[in-house]
Amino acid sequence: MPSRVIVVGSLNLDIVVSVPRMPDAGETVFGTGVENHAGGKGLNQAVAAVRLGAKVTMIGAVGTDAAADFLQGIVAEEGIDGRFVTAAPGPSGTALIEVDEVGGNRIVVVAGANASVTAQRVTAAIADLPDTAVVLVQGEVPVSAIEAALRAGRAIGARTILNPAPVFDMDRSLLALVDVLIPNEHEAAQLTGMPMESTVDVTEAAQVLVSSGVGCVVITRGSRGSVWANAQGSGSFGVFSVHPIDTVAAGDAFCGGFAAAIAEGQDFVDALRWASAAGALSTTVRGAVPSLPQRVAVEALVAQA
Repeated sequence: MPSRVIVVGSLNLDIVVSVPRMPDAGETVFGTGVENHAGGKGLNQAVAAVRLGAKVTMIGAVGTDAAADFLQGIVAEEGIDGRFVTAAPGPSGTALIEVDEVGGNRIVVVAGANASVTAQRVTAAIADLPDTAVVLVQGEVPVSAIEAALRAGRAIGARTILNPAPVFDMDRSLLALVDVLIPNEHEAAQLTGMPMESTVDVTEAAQVLVSSGVGCVVITRGSRGSVWANAQGSGSFGVFSVHPIDTVAAGDAFCGGFAAAIAEGQDFVDALRWASAAGALSTTVRGAVPSLPQRVAVEALVAQA
């Protein structure tokens, strides 16, 4: 059975500033620290999957700056196949991240080299990797590249997973290429225009997205777990009890964990459990890539449930 996970997505330098609270508009607050980390939803999810035992190939781009060497180094160190991570003239992607004392975050992303990822390059790379179980994509590369990744993934018989973060305009033809859509509550609200005030609301939103052509929808809800729906029904999944200090990359840990579990043949419920454990553990460590858990930690947390 194919076990490869292809991640098509962004690689960013994350500049993380710790603050006691988020400033209001026009207000200045004193930060308590600043750190640089590897990030980008694509790289985060690739690292999450490879640390959980998946064979991972990444398709993306870095710039021609110092950050590019740092990001390429992370790809190599983590054991990710980076032959399809290319260099584009100019700066690498950059994220400016504020993290408050209760673990909340606010993020501004500058695409940089991520904007250079083309549909043609994505299609060619995926066609060259027929031993693929899952193609995982996010919203930080051009929409043309996202659609190409989903279409090429279907063509080789892989499961396609889309994390629409940030949300972008998508029509039914694109949604029909998605086997599993994984938005959070805010993204689901943007996609459907529906309120997210209760589990019933979230379930209805998931069902609306399924009716739009998606095979299955999993809406993540942070400390309230997740809700899922497909053509056969719907349900919810709880959370693992941890002490969060930083929620940056929790969604990426969830997506990467889910992809790794599906790639190794776990069923849907077990994959959700695996993803939920990975997401929970990621909130206990500061930073994006530094917070993504190893397989042994996820196995231990799952065993406690």
